[in-house]
Amino acid sequence: MKELKILYLYPDILELYGDFGNIQVLKYRLEKRGIKTNITNYSIGDDAPNFNDYDLIFSGGGADQEQGILSEDLLKYKDNIQEAIKNGVFFLLICGSYQLFGKYYKGVEGNIIPGLEIFDYYTEAIEDRSKRCIGNIIIDTNLNGKNTKIIGFENHGGQTYNISTPLGNVLYGNGNKFGDNKEGFMLNNIIATYLHGPLLSKNPELSDYIIKYCLDRKYNENITLEPLNDDFENKCRKQLLDRFLTLN
Repeated sequence: MKELKILYLYPDILELYGDFGNIQVLKYRLEKRGIKTNITNYSIGDDAPNFNDYDLIFSGGGADQEQGILSEDLLKYKDNIQEAIKNGVFFLLICGSYQLFGKYYKGVEGNIIPGLEIFDYYTEAIEDRSKRCIGNIIIDTNLNGKNTKIIGFENHGGQTYNISTPLGNVLYGNGNKFGDNKEGFMLNNIIATYLHGPLLSKNPELSDYIIKYCLDRKYNENITLEPLNDDFENKCRKQLLDRFLTLN
C-alpha cells in the first residue's frame, strides 16, 4: 500500500478559518484511493522534526500575535526547511505561514517579525487596522499545463510585495495586496497563498495536483490518480464562479 507522510505545523496556533480542513481533504482523497495517510503534528515544545522525513508540509494561518509567538521556534529549523525544499518536499503554506517564509512581516505599530528569508518577498501591514483585504476571491492558475480557477476566502491586513512567481491571476478579490492582479506564491514544490476556506475543500483539482506531485516524487513514477466523484464539489464551484465572476 502506498503512503504519504504529512507534517502539520502548529495546529494549535495556526488554524485560522478552518485551515485544518485542508488536512482532512487530503486524507479523504488519499484514503478513497487506498493510499495510507500518516499525519504528524508539530508545535512548540515537541521533539524537533526532520522535514526531510515527510512528503508534504502543511502550515495554516494566524494573526500577528500567533506569528510572533512561533517565529522564533520556526527559525530554529531554517536550515532543515531549506534542505527539504531543495530535496523536493512539498510545502503548502496559508496566510500567516505564507508570510513567515518571506523576509519579514512588519506589523501595524512598526514591529518586525522576522521571517525565514527563504524567499525574497516581504509583508507590511497597513496602518489603518480597519482596512483589510477581505472577502471571497477567485484566481486563475496553471496546474500541469491546465488553466484552473481556484476559489477561496481572504482576510489579511498585510500587503505582500516582491512576488516573482505568483500562484495565479486575480479574477475576483484582492490578492497579495489591495487591488493586486496577482495572488500567492508558487515555485516548483511550494504553494503559498492567502486563501482560506479551507482552500482544498473548494478546489479538488488543486488537491489532486498536490497529491500527484507527492506520490510521483516519493515513488519515482508518473502516477495516474483514480478519479473521484466530485460532482457535488463541482456543482458548488459552478455556483460560486457564476455568482462572483458575474458580479466582477
